[in-house]
Amino acid sequence: MMNMVKSIRVLLIALAAVTMVFGTAHAGWDPADEMNADRTIGKFKEADPSIERFFERAYGYAVFSDIYKGGFMIIGGGHGKGVVYEQGQPIGRSTVTMLNVGPQLGGQSFSEIIFFKDQRALADFMKGNYELSAQLAVVVVKAGMATNTDYSNGVAVFAMPNAGIMGEATIGGQKFSFSTER
Repeated sequence: MMNMVKSIRVLLIALAAVTMVFGTAHAGWDPADEMNADRTIGKFKEADPSIERFFERAYGYAVFSDIYKGGFMIIGGGHGKGVVYEQGQPIGRSTVTMLNVGPQLGGQSFSEIIFFKDQRALADFMKGNYELSAQLAVVVVKAGMATNTDYSNGVAVFAMPNAGIMGEATIGGQKFSFSTER
């Protein structure tokens, strides 16, 4: 029991350090971020052509090419960075930090796109410290999945696994930052 408590403490400290280092660091705009976002958009469209309707109709969207996530025992987390678009044009960037609790083991990388139905939904995201709760459904992209998906509270979230393996039965959330720094 004592070893488990120590392991949890070490993991919490490590997650806090990763969040502090990566969650607030903005070392300037990297053009590769936009190229990675364009590639990610292409992968999503290839996996499910019906997702095109979201790109055509959404007021804006945020593209996270690689979110890295890991978990051990009862706590896990993740981090990634992305590009935010308004009416198809890049306007800034965002970071995502995740924390989840429950039985889990492993690590993985995945891509995520958040669509904003209207200007208000995007404006809420751009205020910074935006959070997606555990109750929001994230659709794992497979052919035809976007056809039957709609917005929930002005947002629709799609994810696609990139690499790794992770077993989990967790609850948690995602917290986002936004910056117009270029």
